[in-house]
Order: sequence, then structure tokens, then C-alpha cells
Amino acid sequence: MAVPHATHIRNHWYWRPGWGIGSRFYTWHITFDGQPEIEHLTDQYRALLSQQPSLDVIPNQWLHLTMQGIGFVQDVAPEDIDAIVAAARTRSAQLAPFKLTIGAPHVDPESIQIAVDPVEPVRQLRTAIRAAIADVWGSDRVPEPAEPYNPHLSLAYTNTEGPAAPLVEALASAPDLNASAEINSCQLIILNRDSGMYVWEPYATVKLES
Repeated sequence: MAVPHATHIRNHWYWRPGWGIGSRFYTWHITFDGQPEIEHLTDQYRALLSQQPSLDVIPNQWLHLTMQGIGFVQDVAPEDIDAIVAAARTRSAQLAPFKLTIGAPHVDPESIQIAVDPVEPVRQLRTAIRAAIADVWGSDRVPEPAEPYNPHLSLAYTNTEGPAAPLVEALASAPDLNASAEINSCQLIILNRDSGMYVWEPYATVKLES
């Protein structure tokens, strides 16, 4: 089912609470290194989207599917983060690898997104990661609400306020593309946005091995 386009865009890069230059944040992402179909698809969209001055287009190395945040690095004890990783490894090992199909993009108020299909394996993996955090901190300290959660791959972030119509029109001229990705792991990363793009250092990887 096609996702409807937003009618208005806003600047994604405002400073959210706790964030600033130098902030570092632990979060779980599915990343897409070594997924040639995804890179081929995003390369084709990048040629179109890079012509839009209201967009900051995401380089292939920073493509991601956001899963679950933990907290700012200075607020999380090193022994806690390592215990969460250990619990997540145990829980994710009970899940099977899965394939995602990625197709038509839509305009979100703060980004150009592509919904993924199927969503249920992504949700199951996120549930396992949230359970791993609860194993260490208790269920009342798991950050971020469980819902709403809409798994997606972002192609670009908006950098201004205004009508979404120019972006909708640009996407209407895009070819009908789709790609598949084999997902067999999830990464805990240390995220920053110092330079107007989400970039990260890897901290740990958990495998889906069932």
C-alpha cells in the first residue's frame, strides 16, 4: 500500500532536547553495508533528489533503518551498555534472518522515506532489543515508546520549511524501482549529527541466527 505524501515540510535539523555539537548517542540501527541492490536503488534516487535544494541526501554509507535508542553516551554506564549488548545477542540469536523489500519513496514532513515490507520481522527484532534493555534496566526504563513505530529507510532529510509539492512532483518523475536486502544482523552505534548528517561509529553487532 502506497504511503501518502506530506503536504508541508519542515527543517529536520533543529536541535532536539539534549542534542548539540559534540553529542553522542547510543542507538540500534539496521545498516545496509554490503547490500548492492539497496545501493543501486538509492544511487538512482540520489541523482534525482540531489537536484532539490530543500534536501540533504544521505550517502550510501549512512543509510539506515532506525530501530531503538538507548541514551546519550555520558548518561549510560559502560557496564550497562555491555550488559544490554549481551542480552540483545542472546535474544536476537533466537530470531531468523529475513528479507526486506524496499520500493517507492514518499515525502514525510522531515525526510524522503521508503516503507519496508514486511514490517513484522523488523518489529520482532525491535521487540527483542527492547526486551534486552528491560533485562538490564527494567521495563519501566526502556527509552522511547513502543508505538508509533513505522519501519522505513530514509533517502534524504529536509533542511527548510515550505510546501511539499515540489518534492512530490520530483518523485512522480522517478522510475518504478524496488530492491531487496538480506537482514541477518543489527548494529548498536554511537550516533552524532555534528556536520548536518547522521553519522556513527559502530559499537557492537548482534546476529539473527535461528
